[in-house]
Amino acid sequence: MKYFKIGIILFLFATISCSKDDEITIPRSVDPDPSAGVGVQDFMWKAMNYWYFWQAEVPNLADDKFPVTAEGSEAYTQFLLSEENPADFFNNQLKFADDRFSRSNEDYRVLTQSLSGITKSNGLKFALINPIGTNDLFGYVRYVIAGSDASTKDIDRGDLFTGINGQMLTLDNYTELLSGDSYTLNMASFENEEVTTNGEEITLTKQEGLQEDPIFLEKTFEIQGKIIGYLVFHQFLDEYDEDLNAVFGRFKSAGVTDLILDLRYNPGGSVNTTVLLASMIHSTNVNDLFLKAKWNEKQLQAIADRGSDVRRFFKSKTPAGTGINSLGLNKVYVLATKGSASASELLINGLDPYMDVVHIGDVTRGKNEFSVTLVDDRDHNYLYTPTRVDKINKNNDWALQPLTGRNENADGFSDYTAGLMPDIPLKEDLTNLGVFGDLTEPLLAKAIEQITGQSSKRDFTVQMPIDVFIGSEMFTPTRDNMYMNSVLNEK
Repeated sequence: MKYFKIGIILFLFATISCSKDDEITIPRSVDPDPSAGVGVQDFMWKAMNYWYFWQAEVPNLADDKFPVTAEGSEAYTQFLLSEENPADFFNNQLKFADDRFSRSNEDYRVLTQSLSGITKSNGLKFALINPIGTNDLFGYVRYVIAGSDASTKDIDRGDLFTGINGQMLTLDNYTELLSGDSYTLNMASFENEEVTTNGEEITLTKQEGLQEDPIFLEKTFEIQGKIIGYLVFHQFLDEYDEDLNAVFGRFKSAGVTDLILDLRYNPGGSVNTTVLLASMIHSTNVNDLFLKAKWNEKQLQAIADRGSDVRRFFKSKTPAGTGINSLGLNKVYVLATKGSASASELLINGLDPYMDVVHIGDVTRGKNEFSVTLVDDRDHNYLYTPTRVDKINKNNDWALQPLTGRNENADGFSDYTAGLMPDIPLKEDLTNLGVFGDLTEPLLAKAIEQITGQSSKRDFTVQMPIDVFIGSEMFTPTRDNMYMNSVLNEK
């Protein structure tokens, strides 16, 4: 599968750890009046001025906008006072007009925990649908996280709901209704091809520190002489790299000849995990380029000055030093939909120059840019590093997630902001979502049909195609992000 005319934005939301060899010196710039109470806005401007991908295109971020003089300090102070709310200041004064994904967060702790898959959640993974021509919304359950509050309730994949706490969901109220720590879902059913409230109610409560295992399901099927590995993978998280490698070890031991990778609800995550997974699928040749990162001119110069590299290559070992269990495949079947974003798209695009990636499903989300996590730690160039939390300004808990670059594959391709088009289009069917790992589940069945080379007699007609308005991942701090772990080349 080659992508030369299509587009995405693969939001690589990056956490970069700097060692002494990786240090970056931010030039001193004008400071505001210390009595003005604009410390948060000052941090935002300085961090964005240095790291933002579109810094040169935003007039308010120009290097010569505020000269280092008394007059410049006064003008800078007044500029920072232009928006009392830091989030408004970030969105209205510092972002590039075409930037859809940079965002701020008032608590870096919440943000960074989310990077490890730890969130405050009731465990319900869902999506909302907006019927054409209406202001209404209804939801359907994609899956439930093990060990969560939802896992103890009578709710499962494919269940429908139309309201929260007795109020019908609409475009105007869904954010507020779903933001509560506890709420009651008003369940629904199909009646005469319509979604209708059925009177059932399920109350869910969010819990702090819920961590989802991204390895949702692994199975092996032996069908017509083929040994098929199937992996449902819901997020690219560094903390599970060893577990992921162990899955591929079991696939190798089973003699897997074909692989189906289910990323249909995977919103992204770690770039490093993406490279590892690519290596597990295809090759451990550390001389093969997987991606090349583009940064703004300041970063490119800083990287060059340090003798660093913007490239990432396939890997032979995990960060823990474990040899990678690679299947050495030249063809992989990827199930991907609108719920597949950032790192999921990076995997597809990065593998494309080396192997046949058969994309089954729907157009993906469309995110090809990455960002870094920035906090008020000027002595560390505003980069968040877990070992330096005691160095973060105690008067400022805000964090930024600005887009800071774009990744291209070994062919130099990165222009897929409209989403990766499927080779075999097959939308999920609201009337027939199926069960993960069941051979009758439509997307899995279609992939197996392609592998075995024999046409199935089953009907793949989609009665009610799913077009998602928004997924539950967009209610989390990291949303559909992808983060990079280092600006250095690592083999």
